[in-house]
Amino acid sequence: MSGATQVSEELPMNQTEEKLLPAGEEQKQLPAPGAAAPPPHEHHISRGKVFLVAVILAALVAGVALLGYLPRRAREAQAAAAAREERTDLPTVTAAYVRRAPVDTEILLPGSMSPIIEAAMYARATGYVRKRYVDIGDHVRAGQLMAEIETPDLDQQVAQGRAAVSQATQQLGQTKAALIQAQAQSDLAKVTWDRYRNLVGRGAVAQQDADNQETTYRTATALVSAQQANVHAAEEAVRQAQANLERLLALQDYQKVRAPFTGIVTARNIEVGYLISAAGASQGVSPLQLSGVANPGTAGNEMFRVAQIGTLRILASVPQANAPGIQVGMPAEITVTEYPGRIFQGKVARTSNALDPNSRTLLVEVDAPNRDGKLLPGMYADVRFRNHRDSPPLLIPGDALVVNSAGLQIAALVEADGDAGGDGAGGAKTRKIHFDSVQVGRDYGAETEILSGAREGQLVVVNPGDEVREGAVVHYELSGGGRGPRTGGAPASGKPNSPSAAGLTPASQLPRASQLPRASQLPKTGTAESGAARQ
Repeated sequence: MSGATQVSEELPMNQTEEKLLPAGEEQKQLPAPGAAAPPPHEHHISRGKVFLVAVILAALVAGVALLGYLPRRAREAQAAAAAREERTDLPTVTAAYVRRAPVDTEILLPGSMSPIIEAAMYARATGYVRKRYVDIGDHVRAGQLMAEIETPDLDQQVAQGRAAVSQATQQLGQTKAALIQAQAQSDLAKVTWDRYRNLVGRGAVAQQDADNQETTYRTATALVSAQQANVHAAEEAVRQAQANLERLLALQDYQKVRAPFTGIVTARNIEVGYLISAAGASQGVSPLQLSGVANPGTAGNEMFRVAQIGTLRILASVPQANAPGIQVGMPAEITVTEYPGRIFQGKVARTSNALDPNSRTLLVEVDAPNRDGKLLPGMYADVRFRNHRDSPPLLIPGDALVVNSAGLQIAALVEADGDAGGDGAGGAKTRKIHFDSVQVGRDYGAETEILSGAREGQLVVVNPGDEVREGAVVHYELSGGGRGPRTGGAPASGKPNSPSAAGLTPASQLPRASQLPRASQLPKTGTAESGAARQ
């Protein structure tokens, strides 16, 4: 074993990877002393080849490292160039032209429908319902019998009234007879007095007798006057009894409940046998309440409710900003969600001519024909008013308003020193920032009316950031790539205090994608919060 180990150690280093043979066979394959060395192994790898492989691997590693370093270096150089350009170049803003609002405007407001005529019917007679002839939904004519009330107490009062009239009439006849008798006695006393007066002048009778006849005559005359007064009193008593009887008869006529006008029965709160109170309302639970259906329109528990729906009135509250444009007689369009695509025509019938001090709105009544009965009282509707303005205000993008300590302002672009001029689409133009205070009108979301402080065709900055300061020189690009101020446009519209409002803006008024600020126009890092605060 010691001899085999020694021979193994003398072998070259590149032959150590050969397969070792068992000890017995190693002894057999060892050359005899003094014999020639065996030829080199066929799988022997020279040192030159190992070095070449190492060089190739090193070159590959260096190439990969170089390929990763060069793009990184280019990106760093590009970022450094962009940073230098950002520090030296002027900022670029988005601008838009101030344009004139359309002459025809419209406003969409919520409204509530109600009948043109509606009456809650109460009875004037106290009693029990004898018969009922109509029900909810029935069409009735003016004067049509709807129900009958049984009133035994009132019937007795009518009989008593008739007896009182008869009694007063008899007393009047007696008084008139007494007046005739007194008149006759007065005439006889006058004749007797005339005779005694002639006889006294001749000395035929004593003066005392003549005086007695004169007194009798005057007494008879006074009695006639008293009887005439009694006759007048008896006549008044007859008229009083007759008036009371007519009142009772009128109340008795209210036993028959009749329709006050032509319309539709929208509520019924009575049934046969119901007690009608002295106030004319039904005592007890209404049939709708018995069936479990709430009936908030019959809070007074009236007998019937009749409505005329051939024409409906729609009440809408117009904001103060739009109130001057509402005129009596102007047309209006009514739409309801239950009839999509259909427009009902209406007309402004009247206005309250005063603003509600709580909501600052003008109550407007629009009358709409409803011949086919499609519209129902109580429906929720949208009312669209169209108005023509001879002097429409100016419009700017809603994002162009700046709110600061000076109030509402716009960042206008004025001529800067060295400006080549022209507003072509190619290349950015140079202008100077100047802030103007403005007075705003209606807010349409995407656009805002300007009443004063701006002029048509003026350039204003849209969505100004921190780089927009008084006197700052900037490059500008027109919003949406426009070449000049737009004219005309879609009619201005809005829908304020509506149930669907909740701060939402119609899709047609949302800014287009081309109007949104570009990434390069957003505030830089560290100024985003201050830029948002300015917005």
